[in-house]
Amino acid sequence: MLKIARIELIVCWILYFAAFIVRARKPAGRQAVVTAPVAKWGVILQGAAFAILFNFVRLREPGLVRTIAAMALAPLAVLCAFSAIRHLGKQWRIQAGLIADHELIQTGPYAMVRHPIYASLLGLLLATGLLITWWPALVAAVAVFIAATEIRVHAEDRLLADRFGEAFAAYKSRVRAYLPFVR
Repeated sequence: MLKIARIELIVCWILYFAAFIVRARKPAGRQAVVTAPVAKWGVILQGAAFAILFNFVRLREPGLVRTIAAMALAPLAVLCAFSAIRHLGKQWRIQAGLIADHELIQTGPYAMVRHPIYASLLGLLLATGLLITWWPALVAAVAVFIAATEIRVHAEDRLLADRFGEAFAAYKSRVRAYLPFVR
């Protein structure tokens, strides 16, 4: 079962990256008008969280519960990312920013969390960590990831609040950032 779980995880990572690579081609009209440069620090720290995972690989098998949890989380994370990218359409970008005709998306996964791509990345971090990482390193990686994601969320939320005002404030008051059921 562990071999199947690892193959599934690799396939999920390939699909995850493929979704972003396909969307990375910039159609006309996608030039950012307003950006949040501070969000780059969040990207760097999120990378550090994954570096922690891959630098503390456990040689023992993870056990049945961890394996099953990882096998459930990884595909859900990929589905969440695909859905989020589809709902964002031309507004999707790696770097935090708004385009001239930016709209406040509140459908699909954006009805559950304001930042579903970060939720999906957290899901893949957890799935990967459950399968390959020593548990204290997984805890450290999650802590770094959450700190990094908070930087990105606050930067993006500021952009959206400046652009959409009360509409964003109402959305923010009823929809969690990236962890459903956690404010």
